[in-house]
Amino acid sequence: MEFRILTEFDAEDYQKIRLRALKISSESFGSTYEKEVAYTLDMVKDRIRPTQEKFVMGAFNGGVLVGIATFVRNTGKKDSHKGNIYGMFVAPEMRGQKVGKKILLELIERAKKDEGLEQIHLAVVSTNESAKKLYESLGFKTYGVEPNALKDDGNYYDEDLMVLFLNGLGK
Repeated sequence: MEFRILTEFDAEDYQKIRLRALKISSESFGSTYEKEVAYTLDMVKDRIRPTQEKFVMGAFNGGVLVGIATFVRNTGKKDSHKGNIYGMFVAPEMRGQKVGKKILLELIERAKKDEGLEQIHLAVVSTNESAKKLYESLGFKTYGVEPNALKDDGNYYDEDLMVLFLNGLGK
């Protein structure tokens, strides 16, 4: 298993797994399959190209991209001490093999290298118990719930808001 930051050269592989995620777990993402299937390869390249503020961590099994998670650092004067994890997904055939945990550990280690970063936030659908357990095992704490955060095909989903304090100063 290989873990690394994706580059624009991974765009086709990223788009394939991202569209799969949106089909399989539509309730877990703010975007939709219908929207993203129309993205051009150049749009996907721009989306995943690493910058000072963002990167996508990928897990490869035998050269196949099987898991992804995106980190985006806030850039405002008053909130640049925070970053966010978005779009976490592991292919169903790889679940139960600690792939998600390893992706997140790699992502967190890379994010910690960003000077001044103190907090990593994420939102997870409240009914996704396995994901919440994973995040809690890495030290994330729930600090709130956003009711009806997502609406998918007429169904509402609450999201648990979670944070990992990197400097140990959180509650």
